[in-house]
Amino acid sequence: MKHYIVSLLFLILTKVVNAQKESLFNGKDLSGWNIHGSELWYVEDGLLVCESGPEEKYGYLSTKKFYDDFILTLEFKQEANGNSGVFFRSTLDGTKISGWQVEVAPPGHNSGGVYESYGRGWLIKPDSKKDKVLKMGEWNQMKIKVVGNKVTTWLNGTKMIQLQDDRIGRAKGSIALQIHDGGGIKVNWRNLQVKSL
Repeated sequence: MKHYIVSLLFLILTKVVNAQKESLFNGKDLSGWNIHGSELWYVEDGLLVCESGPEEKYGYLSTKKFYDDFILTLEFKQEANGNSGVFFRSTLDGTKISGWQVEVAPPGHNSGGVYESYGRGWLIKPDSKKDKVLKMGEWNQMKIKVVGNKVTTWLNGTKMIQLQDDRIGRAKGSIALQIHDGGGIKVNWRNLQVKSL
């Protein structure tokens, strides 16, 4: 009887924890997202793909919902240039974004660091020794935790940065994926899940 009760409690707890996770991508279409700009966002073979368009400008794909405190996990695979990013607590006016980007970039370009667009620029870069955890052309797992004014990022299980910033603490907005300008960029995304805290 005692074993049964423990098993039942574990099952209930597991369901509660999993219920808090929300999938941001259904593997079929871009439901729940807004496209900003003329760059290409599409679904292919169950993957979310971003690719430079003919204008070779910045492009964004933002969630329709706002997320304040959360843990976001996702996987990305860079093809070609691969210069992209994951924004949080962001708002957009056309393709001008206000918010903070966790960098997704080729080796040597600070993946996992935090950059403020149209503002202060780089707030924090990872130690250069951590650059080796990025697997260019392969699937990488990123984890982003945002609580109040505190941001922590991980790449393939390695803690990349921890940052406290009052402006971030006061902000509200959506999660957004980026295509950098300049052309030649293609990044695949999958398993985008957010857990609100």
